[in-house]
Amino acid sequence: MTQEEIRKRILDIGIVPIVRASSATQARQAAEAVCAGGIPIVEVTMTVPGAIDVIKDLVKSLGADVVIGAGTVLDAEAARRCIDAGAEFIVSPGFDPDTVAQARRLGKLMMAGALTPTEMIAAWRAGSDFVKVFPCGTVGGPKYIKALKAPLPQISMIPTGGVNLETAAEFIQAGADALGIGGELVLPSALKSGDMKSISETARKFLAIVRDARTAKGADL
Repeated sequence: MTQEEIRKRILDIGIVPIVRASSATQARQAAEAVCAGGIPIVEVTMTVPGAIDVIKDLVKSLGADVVIGAGTVLDAEAARRCIDAGAEFIVSPGFDPDTVAQARRLGKLMMAGALTPTEMIAAWRAGSDFVKVFPCGTVGGPKYIKALKAPLPQISMIPTGGVNLETAAEFIQAGADALGIGGELVLPSALKSGDMKSISETARKFLAIVRDARTAKGADL
């Protein structure tokens, strides 16, 4: 897929599942469960043991219809290694200009992290396709996104942190372009017990919430 096709996929689905796991096996199972639940997007964080190999394996096993990205990427060299492994997008918890520049140079989509308006503008101007608003839940959640969107409507925002089944619709209504969801989707209890079906079921619930919230938002315009 091209960079623009990846961007469209993320906007269409509206959810970026974040896979954090204590083992490579758990990460692979979680990624497969998310896809089984109807979300063909997976962000594998660099905190997963052997994350580079996990990305490489998932790219091969899940095929071209599933977009695999790398999360918690802290520098340009890590971004290069992830992209070499097959990652189609790069996500960082903060804004590092060199990492954004590396993703752009290699033609891959970038989601730089930011929290304040100043950081968000800097990330956007540097060329980040989306801005990951993190940690969003601790600074107001949906209300914070709504406040940011008023002066910065041109910046595509993906709130991460504080997004759950109760708040997801509010984030969409507030102006979020997509939602970054970690432990509220890739449930730690399910990873521990091996209950991957519950992850797939939760994925379906989030998809329905995003769809309904967007429909309701459109009706309100």
